[in-house]
Amino acid sequence: MKELDGKTAIISGGAEGIGLGIAQVLGRYGMNIVIADINAEQLEKARQSLEQAGTPVLAVSLDVVAVEQWRKVTEQAVDRFGKVHMLVNNAGVGGAPKPIDTSSEQDWRWVVDVNLMGVVNGAQTVIPLIKAHGEGGWVVNVASMAGFVPLPMASAYSATKAAVVAMSESWHAELQDQNIHVAVLCPGFVKTRINLSQRNRQAQYESDDSLQSGSKLQAKLGQQMQSVLDAGAPPELIGERVVEAIAAKELYIVTHPNFRSAVDARFSAITECFKRAESSPLLADIVKQKIPGLD
Repeated sequence: MKELDGKTAIISGGAEGIGLGIAQVLGRYGMNIVIADINAEQLEKARQSLEQAGTPVLAVSLDVVAVEQWRKVTEQAVDRFGKVHMLVNNAGVGGAPKPIDTSSEQDWRWVVDVNLMGVVNGAQTVIPLIKAHGEGGWVVNVASMAGFVPLPMASAYSATKAAVVAMSESWHAELQDQNIHVAVLCPGFVKTRINLSQRNRQAQYESDDSLQSGSKLQAKLGQQMQSVLDAGAPPELIGERVVEAIAAKELYIVTHPNFRSAVDARFSAITECFKRAESSPLLADIVKQKIPGLD
C-alpha cells in the first residue's frame, strides 16, 4: 500500500500484542511509527525491536485515560515527524472475569476509562492533527468480536467494545468527506497478554477486592482464557489484515471469519424481533412513520 510510505502513525498500547503487531507491519510499509504505552519496560523492548527492523520509531509513555499525556504524545510526534496521518486506538484491558453482582465500581471504571474513554481521548487529541494538514488519513479503533457477541463474565469488556464499534460507525460517517477513513478492528482470539491486564492497573482503580488473588472461578476462567490466547492468531497477521482492509476502505475489519455463525445468530434474532414488532397491533401507527434522514 504505497499511500502509507513516509506517513506517520500513532499507536496506543503499541509496546506488545496487537499494537506492536500493527506497528511492525506498518513499519514495513514505510511508515514512521509512534508507539505509546503505559508499560515502560515493554515500550523500550518494542522500540529496540522496531529500530532493529529499520523502522523510524518514537516511543512515548502514555496512560490513555490522561488527556494531558495524549497531548505530550502528539507534541513529540509532530516534533519528530512533522505530521500525523494515522491513529490506532489499540490500548485496552480485559478486566477481571466476574459475575455482574460481584464486579466492583472500580472494576467497571477501570475498564470503561481505558477501553472507552481512552479511545475518545485519542480521537479528540489526534484527529485535529490529521485534519490540519488536509492530506487525509486513517483512524483504526480496536474493538473485539465481543463487541458483536458479548462474553459472559466479561460484561464491562463487552460493553466497551460494543461502544467502540458504535463510535467507529459514527466517526466513519462523520469524517469520510474529509478523506479520513475510520475503521474498527474486531479480532477474535489473538496471542496477547490481555488476560494479564491487571499488571498495568492504575492505582486510582485499585480496591481491596482488586488486590486479592480472586476466587476459584476467576482462577479457572483465567486458565481457560490463557490456553485460548496461547493458540490465538499471531499479532503480525492482524497487522497485515489491517493494511489489507484499510486499502479496501472497509469499515469493519474482521480477522476471524469463523465467528460469522455466532454474529449471524445475533442479528437474526434482532431481525425476528423487528418482525414481531411490525405485526403488533400496538405499533401499527409507528410502523408507517418515516424516519428523517433514513427514508
